[in-house]
Amino acid sequence: MDRSDQFIRDPVSHPLRGPSGDRVSIPESYERSRERFCENIAAVRNLWPAARLDKYSLAGAPELSIDWIAAEACHNRQRLFILTTGLHGIEGYVGSAMMQLFIEEFQVRFDPDTTGILLVHAINPWGMKHHRCVTADNIDLNRNFVRDFDSLANFNPDYSRLDPFLNPQQPIRNVLVSKFAFLLCLPGLLARFGVRRFREAALMGQYRLEKGLYFGGNALHEESQVMGSLYRKWISGYDQILHLDMHTGYGPRNQMTLINSAREGMSSGETANRYGVRRVVAPNPDEFYTVSGDMTDFVYDLVKEEFPDGKVYSATFEFGTFGDSLLAGIRSLRAVVFENRLYEYGGNQPAQKWVKREFDELYVPSDPEWFEKAKADARQAFEGILGVEGYLP
Repeated sequence: MDRSDQFIRDPVSHPLRGPSGDRVSIPESYERSRERFCENIAAVRNLWPAARLDKYSLAGAPELSIDWIAAEACHNRQRLFILTTGLHGIEGYVGSAMMQLFIEEFQVRFDPDTTGILLVHAINPWGMKHHRCVTADNIDLNRNFVRDFDSLANFNPDYSRLDPFLNPQQPIRNVLVSKFAFLLCLPGLLARFGVRRFREAALMGQYRLEKGLYFGGNALHEESQVMGSLYRKWISGYDQILHLDMHTGYGPRNQMTLINSAREGMSSGETANRYGVRRVVAPNPDEFYTVSGDMTDFVYDLVKEEFPDGKVYSATFEFGTFGDSLLAGIRSLRAVVFENRLYEYGGNQPAQKWVKREFDELYVPSDPEWFEKAKADARQAFEGILGVEGYLP
């Protein structure tokens, strides 16, 4: 039996629809999420009669696919809007809900004569299906949009020094003992590196350890190639490109953070003022953390190099879950470390149950109030960004 078959999660506990039949909800499975997304082609065709529903089936798992709905502006290619979900697999569950929110409340306000759309469901369908952040090859796709992998041979040298802590090569036989060992080692590492340097080293990604956390790969992965082709095809000919990517996990609980690309010229403060978004950060050690191979950076580079006359804004919606305190950060890191360890080296049944529940809670919180606040934050950000950029005439 394939290891992923042993590791597959039970369906998430969220109801598919709320008591009033609300479709803006967290789906119970990858299959149901995909089904709901595909059903939206009818609503999109109400504005763009020529809209197309298409897919790319994974080479090693044809039952899993990256699906997209795309439509050209009907008369004058002024603006293109791109919405993407599921880059980090499991994050596609909340991303699916935000996609549905956009389709039901915002795309109906677009002007199809001047605006085109590209909506992408589950960039990492294997990860979404199996409730993991990575692909079947342990690739973190948001570290994989790299032009020159050879240049990253010595990237993030501190990661190797943290490898025994981040990637222990043994099963989880006792959760309490593993928690104690994790907490016992952590203070010494924080004292040695400092909190900021430790955080950078642990989270920014790495390109050497194939079973390690945040592995960016050694070549452009299948899913990244598909997205690169999609961006290149649909961006062509538009004067203005707006791209928003949905994520969960980082930031204060019950607060969405807008994360700018490292290529964006606006500061965080300028972005917050422009769009009326409460919290904005840039990917640097002072505000967030450094990332190599980020997809939003790829979009900026693509526009600059191949479509230099186009105007672009590409950013991430990040819905915070555990919180942004030091203790919350430790809990988040522990959940990620234990989940990767469980997948690679196994564990007993109590360990499997606890680790999977904790990991799911990090990316798909079960609290209904959390979800209601996430939807409210998304509405505010969609309204502000789409309005200012002229997508809501």
